Parts: sequence; C-alpha cells; structure tokens
Amino acid sequence: MFGRRITLFKIFGFAVRLDASWIIIAALVTWSLAAAIFPHTSPGLSAATYWWMGIAGAVGFFASIVVHELCHSLVANHYKLPMKGITLFVFGGVAEMGGEPQSPKIEFLMAIAGPLSSIAIGGLFYGLARGGAGLGWPGEALGVLAYLGWINWLLAVFNLIPAFPLDGGRVLRAAIWHFKGDLMRSTEIASKIGSGFGVLLMAFAIYQLFFGYFIAAIWYFLIGMFLRNASKASFEQVLLKSALEGEPVSRFMRAHPIAVSPDLSIRQLVEDYVYRYDLKVFPVVKGEEENLIGCVTPKDLRRVPQEEWDRHQVAEVAEPCSVENTVSPDTDALQALTKIQETGGGGLLVTERNHLLAIISPRDLMDFLAAKLEMQGRHMRLTQGSHP
Repeated sequence: MFGRRITLFKIFGFAVRLDASWIIIAALVTWSLAAAIFPHTSPGLSAATYWWMGIAGAVGFFASIVVHELCHSLVANHYKLPMKGITLFVFGGVAEMGGEPQSPKIEFLMAIAGPLSSIAIGGLFYGLARGGAGLGWPGEALGVLAYLGWINWLLAVFNLIPAFPLDGGRVLRAAIWHFKGDLMRSTEIASKIGSGFGVLLMAFAIYQLFFGYFIAAIWYFLIGMFLRNASKASFEQVLLKSALEGEPVSRFMRAHPIAVSPDLSIRQLVEDYVYRYDLKVFPVVKGEEENLIGCVTPKDLRRVPQEEWDRHQVAEVAEPCSVENTVSPDTDALQALTKIQETGGGGLLVTERNHLLAIISPRDLMDFLAAKLEMQGRHMRLTQGSHP
C-alpha cells in the first residue's frame, strides 16, 4: 500500500510515519478549507487569513487522525497484537497490524476505539469553540476550532459505515465472524460490501459534478475509488496470509541454485549470470561443498568501472550475506514474503549451517501461492508487490 515513508516521531512505542502520498492530501485539505469551507463559515476575511486558517485546520485534522489511529494501536497492544506503527498517507491514516485479531471480540474493540476517540475529540474542540466564544477569542480561531469539532464527528460517522476496511466494516466483520466462525468468509462478505459502497460514492461524485459541486465531487470520487481498491486489497491480504502462513519455504524453494565462484571475473559474472538469470542477488560459493562465503548484487558491481571488469574478480566486490537476504528451509513462507518486500523484491538464499541449499525468488513464491489458491477454488491479483 505504501511507498517511501519518513518516520516523524514515536509515541507510546508506536512509530508515526509519513507516506510521500500524504503531500497530495495535505495540499487538497488546505486548499479546500482556504478556498471553500472557511470563506463560507467565516465570511469577510482576507485571502491570506483563510490560508492560515486552512493550514491550522489541516494540521489539527491530521493530528486528530493520529490520535484516532493511536487508539486502535493501544487496544491492539493491550491484546498482544503486533503493530508496525501508524502511517499518514493519501487518504488519512492507518494503524498497521502485524497480523489478524485473535477473536471477533478483539476485532470489535479495536475497530470501535477509533470512532469513539473521534467523537471525544470532536466534543473537546466543540467545547473549546463554545467556551472561546464566551471569552471573546478571535473569530478566526473559533472558526478553526468549530471546523475541527465538526470534522472529527464526521470522521467518526464515516468510519462507522459498515464498509470494510473502514472501522464500521471491521465491526461488521467481527459480527459475521462471531456468528459464522469463519474469518475468511467474514472478510469476503465485508470486503464486497466495502467495494460496493466505494462504487456508490464514485457514482454520487458524478452526480455532484453535474450540479456544480466540484470540490465535493473530487472528494467523493477519490474516497470511493480508494475504498473500492482498499476493500479488495484487504481481502486479498487475508487470502495471502491464510495460504502462506505455516508453509515452509522448503515446499517451493528452487534447488540446485545458481551460484558463482569467487575467482570469476566481474565481466564473466555480468555477461554469463546477471544478463542471463532473473536474480537480484548471486551467492558466492567455494569448493565442492558449496560453502557460502558471500553475496554479490548488481549494486556491488556498479562500484567497479566497466572498463576494469576484466581486471577484478567477484571476491573483491562480494559482501557477507546477512539475515536480510538469507532464510532457513523451515522459515515460514509469509515471513519470507515480508523479507522479500522489505529488501526490495530480490531473491532469498536458503541456507543451513552455512551451506547453500536453494534460492527462492518472488516468482517462486507467487507461483506456489497461485497453485494453492487454485486448489482452493480462489483467485487473486498476484504481483510481486503483493504484501501481507
């Protein structure tokens, strides 16, 4: 889901990150506030004032989202569900779970914590606006506080819509899960409802556009498109986890791996291996026992000028293999996929007691996943970008 991220700070042990896509939504929120909302609610002010109000409103809005997602994370942490952190991205924020809730009850409590926090935050800002009006605070500040109260209540109402993966959709999934006892089936039903709701929002956006509500139409269409895609992706992630979790990489690892000798020249490595095989990392082995002595990647090779490739050997550029690019044959396939994604989609070396057994690539893993889902009568969009 995410691209390049920047860690802003940590709170209660959770890292709050900023996805590059957030710049888009931040600009759009600020523009909407400065160009439409505040001129309507606080008429008669200068354009510069509206822009400062827009910036303040956007900062308060995203701070509210962090608190909303933090409440999800705190409940998850209480029930020992691993959390990867909170990321602000193009459509708000998300608390990244390291797995699925253990029961419908935990799913419900995690999901409802966010909307309840938004209702409370909205009440706080509304109270400040009312109290500030009585104390004679500037109208600009009152306008921003009133907006933050309203937007948090709207955020709570929107998130309670029973459309997965919104909080309301997770509450719905928890209810179906409770009665059916099947997480997969519950996720599938909730996901279809979420996807359908996204389509309705996109249709409503077109309707709004015909009546001249341009800004509202943009918001409805973008949110609808996001919700439709997110609901499908969320179900596919559950499918992926159920198919891969508990499966050792030995089930699909590529035996008799491609390996190179440390005495090979860099030119031979490039022409006979890099250009021929679809690998991002080449193991360097020595002797008949094929003892692993290092790894070499195209990035390592770029350190040597091309005109000097004949004069240098693989041993000179090879780096020690690390836990990032090696796994054991009994490693869980889901863990292997996570590691592949975290290291940029390259292959992993399967080793045992420093002996090279095999190589697994994203294609190997996806082929195994496709075969397993086919046997279950299920299908999903399989790409190397799929991520648990």
